[in-house]
Amino acid sequence: MEIRRIVQADSVNAAGYLFDTAPVPEATEQFLADERHHLLIAYVDDIPAGMVTGVEMTHPDKGTEMFLYELGVDESYRGRGVGRALVSALADLSRERGCYSVWTITDEDNAAALATYSRVGGVPEAGQVVLTWTFDQP
Repeated sequence: MEIRRIVQADSVNAAGYLFDTAPVPEATEQFLADERHHLLIAYVDDIPAGMVTGVEMTHPDKGTEMFLYELGVDESYRGRGVGRALVSALADLSRERGCYSVWTITDEDNAAALATYSRVGGVPEAGQVVLTWTFDQP
């Protein structure tokens, strides 16, 4: 397995099936243009097997942390360590970039995600609640 940091839209398009929905060209370009946005893709025999995205977030009294935005592994590669390798690679990149932590959110019934995150050192925060605001798309 080889993990690559992606900076070209054509690599995103070639791995589009790893995302929840097909990548949007304008959003892809905007994501890749920001040096605080990171996309890592794991390749097995040059085939995209999984991806993880991270976004650096800086706050005046905390410094910079990495938000693990999304992790996706192709169904045929699940259970083979691809997700763990991607999360570990994002954690390594976070350290290199001076982040003080990595954090993410997942559904409490997402056993695969919880297992993956805990295997690479993730610890659930007790008493947390996620709130969302959803807006109509133009």
